[in-house]
Amino acid sequence: MRKNSGQEAALCSSLLITMRVRFKMDGGLVYLPARSEPTTIDTDDLPEGEARELERLIEAAGFFDLPETSSPPRGGADYLRYTVSVTTPERSHTVHLTDPI
Repeated sequence: MRKNSGQEAALCSSLLITMRVRFKMDGGLVYLPARSEPTTIDTDDLPEGEARELERLIEAAGFFDLPETSSPPRGGADYLRYTVSVTTPERSHTVHLTDPI
């Protein structure tokens, strides 16, 4: 048995992240701290089938080809704003959207 197996396992675990999706929502009429906390999903933390489905949906949506920002709607400063970031070992992209989408 090797002495460094725990360190090697931790290193291998950190290298396995296939895709990381981060979602953040802010704006609106009322500031709700819980709503403004970002949510992050690592596909390595999902069951294999769910991880593949998430990756498929990101690709099907053409996420990496979307423009970084959308034009904000006219009037009303209380719209919700969404930030979605997707990172893979090969690429990373962030999109900022304003409600209504």
